[in-house]
Amino acid sequence: MNMPEITDHHNGIIQVKISMSFPLRWVNSYVLRGPEGLTIIDPGPHTPENEEEWSRAFQELGVTFSDIEAVVLTHHHPDHLGCSGWIQQQSGCKVWMSERSFQETQLMWGPQSTMNSDLPDLFRRQGMPADWTDQLEVHMVSFMPQITPRPEVSFIPSEQLFTMGGRDWLPVQTAGHAPGHLSFYHEESGEILCGDAVLPQISPNVSLMPGSDPEPLQSFLLGLLKLKNLKVSTAYPGHRNPFRHFEERLEALLLHHEERLVKMEQQLASAPASGFELCISLFSSKLGIHQMRFAMCETLAHARELERRGRIAALHNEDGIIQYKMM
Repeated sequence: MNMPEITDHHNGIIQVKISMSFPLRWVNSYVLRGPEGLTIIDPGPHTPENEEEWSRAFQELGVTFSDIEAVVLTHHHPDHLGCSGWIQQQSGCKVWMSERSFQETQLMWGPQSTMNSDLPDLFRRQGMPADWTDQLEVHMVSFMPQITPRPEVSFIPSEQLFTMGGRDWLPVQTAGHAPGHLSFYHEESGEILCGDAVLPQISPNVSLMPGSDPEPLQSFLLGLLKLKNLKVSTAYPGHRNPFRHFEERLEALLLHHEERLVKMEQQLASAPASGFELCISLFSSKLGIHQMRFAMCETLAHARELERRGRIAALHNEDGIIQYKMM
């Protein structure tokens, strides 16, 4: 059995590193103890190995499934949502997320989802060759075991204090990385459980997905500005380690995306390009399908933002492929 790394921050927050695939390697789950019972935030992807990791973690912490009162999800991605249904089955606990985040879960994996065909269609129109798009359906289906069984979900009321670990936290909803993403802010201590809204070293992926937020980069930037209104002492993120330079990270992320928009404009100033050509220029062609999907969706999010700002236009060429050009 694997033993996950457990860090007790001695403020009612216990960090449990649950395994996930390269390059991130682990997702931070947080265990909060309180008089209302145990709350687990973002329990990680569902795999047999992670069932073992949680069993070992519970042994180490001296708790059982019956102690779990709630699982709280910052957002719908498999590395955060995945184990919630399994924990709910074992414990009978409630699973909480935002209503908007649940809608995105349905869009991605619900019984009526058409994402496995919609995403390749989008990428084809953006100039991605068949040797890439042909890999997408199998790639998307590969996430199903990580989110099975599905939890029965309760919705976290927006802008109302939410009790976890004996403390009242303010849910702060942002988007861009994931529609309906919730961070949880405790004003008195200045602590924030920020999921993937802000990460200490890497830039959260911002994806344009078919049928989802039509302007995800604008949503992400507005979310960062919303989070700037909070006085944060320590941030507990979904990946890497807790950090104190929250405001500096917000500034760096805002700058990062403006610089990427400039870089995209500079490329288009020399010649029109398809979304796929922009993607290869910004990132690389030497990626696996998982990273290529993220890179492509992020490129399209930036292209859409430049369109929104009136800097570029999207035109169809004679093959029906979208080409971007400077206005």
